[in-house]
Amino acid sequence: MKQLDIGVVGAGPAGLAAALFLSRAGHRVEILERFETAAPVGSGLLMQPTGLTVLATLGLFDTIQSLGNRIDRLHGADAISGRTVLDVRYDATPGGRYGLAVQRTALFNTLHDAVVTNGIITRTATHITATEQRADRVILQDAARRAAGDYDLVIDASGARSMLAAGSTSAPAIRDLTYGAFWATLDGAGAVYDRTALSQRYDQARVMIGLLPAGRATVGDPDKVAFFWSLKIADVEAVKAGGLNRWKTVIRDYWPECQPFLDQIHDWDQLTLARYAHRTALPPYSGNVVFIGDSAHSTSPQLGQGANMALLDAAALSHALASSVDIPSALTAYARARRNHVRLFQMLSLAFTPFYQSDSAAIAWVRDRLVSTIAKLPPMPGLLAAIVAGTVIDPFKSAGLTEYDWLSLPYHAGGVTPAVAAVRSSAQV
Repeated sequence: MKQLDIGVVGAGPAGLAAALFLSRAGHRVEILERFETAAPVGSGLLMQPTGLTVLATLGLFDTIQSLGNRIDRLHGADAISGRTVLDVRYDATPGGRYGLAVQRTALFNTLHDAVVTNGIITRTATHITATEQRADRVILQDAARRAAGDYDLVIDASGARSMLAAGSTSAPAIRDLTYGAFWATLDGAGAVYDRTALSQRYDQARVMIGLLPAGRATVGDPDKVAFFWSLKIADVEAVKAGGLNRWKTVIRDYWPECQPFLDQIHDWDQLTLARYAHRTALPPYSGNVVFIGDSAHSTSPQLGQGANMALLDAAALSHALASSVDIPSALTAYARARRNHVRLFQMLSLAFTPFYQSDSAAIAWVRDRLVSTIAKLPPMPGLLAAIVAGTVIDPFKSAGLTEYDWLSLPYHAGGVTPAVAAVRSSAQV
């Protein structure tokens, strides 16, 4: 493959990772970001072995590890009875895998700092809304229909609401999901919570409250906890009209241990409303425009795969370009490399979502009585662990990756790196 002029639309994890891979491969890359200042959006997320392997390939593993919080299991209980209905443990499969909860700020800074270090140009306040294919080149157009760039290849990493994907013949119309969530990043000091787990409480499938110990934005900062509460998007204004104190009372009645977190919320503006949508671009390219991350496959966050799938996309696209003789064959190879993994997790996400976000009492009953029982019987614990880890089918080989050797970590038995232990000690967590 000759040296290419590549425009990356969007400075989220997918765009930043793709820019790093391709710049290091010798291509001329620039990032175009719609906001005045590139910045993360959202609260916390759970990095899986898939995404962590990509970061390790980029040489960023130690950085993200020093900022994150190790997660060994996902635990959910009925808020009324206290009965455990979800208990997924990474150690149900061999290999030493685990999750790493991070603040979105930490992931963004880790990738963005590397982009800056590598001298990759980022053009901000550039809102790309359309493309025009001219022979073998792609012209990007901004909101005023002015030409904003001319490239051999455009990578659309602008997210689930991508206007480029919306205008593509390969992407169906986006389907907005009924449920979203309020998110906040809060101090964990003085609160009682499981620091090794993503913890959730449910009332049937109508209510889901969660706590994710999400580490630090920068080394030396105190640890934070990502708090979330699921609700219908259509009910948001009614909830706000009822007042903050009424909302807090509802949560406290379900989960009294949330009080120290609720005490930190004084205004609705402290909560970020996340809206979710489902769409899968097939194939994930159109002409010389290729879709990665949520632009290619947006879905519910139930399996926590969003950022991890985006990083895998970036690695797979870079591998396809490095292994192909021209752009068309590279995009075909990229689509083939990601096809099975993406389709599987899009399907699983659709299947799992109603069990945790729906009005169906029957589905919740099945989850709490039947599914929770079956989940304890072999081989289900290992299968569920592999689903959560994103490794139920191998996503690495087709992306040109070798999974990180988790058992080689000298701190594996202790669960944290020496750097993380030092940070936690200094923060008195």
